[in-house]
Amino acid sequence: MKTVDDLGPLRGRRVLVRSDLNVPLDGNRITDDGRIRASAPTLADLADRGARVIVCAHLGRPKGAPEDKYSLAPVAGRLGEVLGRDVAFATDTIGESARATVDGLADGQVALVENLRFNNGETAKDDDERGAFADQLAGLAELYVGDGFGAVHRKHASVYDVPQRLPHAAGALVLAEITVLNRLIHDAERPYVVVLGGSKVSDKLGVIDNLLGTVDRLLIGGGMVFTFLKAQGHEVGKSLLEEDQLDAVRGYVEQAAAKGVELVLPVDIVAARAFAEDADHDIVDVADFPADRIGLDIGPRSSALFADKLKDAQTVFWNGPMGVFEMAPFAEGTRAIAQAITEVDGLTVVGGGDSAAAVRQLGFDEKAFGHISTGGGASLELLEGKELPGLSALEA
Repeated sequence: MKTVDDLGPLRGRRVLVRSDLNVPLDGNRITDDGRIRASAPTLADLADRGARVIVCAHLGRPKGAPEDKYSLAPVAGRLGEVLGRDVAFATDTIGESARATVDGLADGQVALVENLRFNNGETAKDDDERGAFADQLAGLAELYVGDGFGAVHRKHASVYDVPQRLPHAAGALVLAEITVLNRLIHDAERPYVVVLGGSKVSDKLGVIDNLLGTVDRLLIGGGMVFTFLKAQGHEVGKSLLEEDQLDAVRGYVEQAAAKGVELVLPVDIVAARAFAEDADHDIVDVADFPADRIGLDIGPRSSALFADKLKDAQTVFWNGPMGVFEMAPFAEGTRAIAQAITEVDGLTVVGGGDSAAAVRQLGFDEKAFGHISTGGGASLELLEGKELPGLSALEA
């Protein structure tokens, strides 16, 4: 995979960079700028080399047309603050504003075009429609740098088709992500412990299937755990449950036992009367779960158990919170796991998405973790062994 160095002298050249700036917003206020900060070093490096940098990215899931709530305008302002330089903003992606903004760039200047997904062609399943949009996007630049790791598992125009049209390279963020995640796949020091949480077990089936052949210990929490508990005959009340995955889960439990993988499930749960921050709640043993309650976090004994199972780890991968960490009464399980991972003397990887958001929301120092991925879905698919379209395009 080529790097920016392989593109040759960049002064005066227009470089289109696909970044991942898909940050959460509260109105126009960015509530977590982690992806902006992670994207900045590549952009700064290109600008310092004298490139005319054109940044493209998506935000949210608009339906192929402009929506004010998904505008990247607030991101342009924050990106400029992080870079310490002005970032021009185009109010469209490939239209008059984009062309005028790009034409106005001087050497070392940076521009951000509007949300890629305001255009149907970005996410189109039809190759011709997607390709037509990619032609217009590629027409803004002479070179392409793929640095949006959080999107490389998508066969989208800016990720997959544009690098086929321009000389291209991988950005520093993508290269760092691949390096770390490949260590998990091919060179993990043992004991290797994986912590999986989040809402749905169906989102994690592929990675569980792949990891059962490589990990020493698998810790399961979050909403997905109730399908595991139900598969073992436990009452789970009104908790999140995927009935159609019960047989698959039973199969994974059997595989784990056959392969010598230690599968660790919670022993107690924070059970609430409703899915609400102010709901009455109690800590219950998994064997005594009330039929009228909903589980919203792992309990304190489970947190201590999981922390103990992490103590001797040399490699840790964590993807998915242990509970509804956005609500203070149900954040303690996730907090305990994050704290335990900071104390691991080895490689620790936070697998993006909600896990990365939890680390920042709960006030942890990001430097206490070996690597915080910017791509939740991309990280999981890479660990599943899938071919990622965006990486394949960069390797060509």
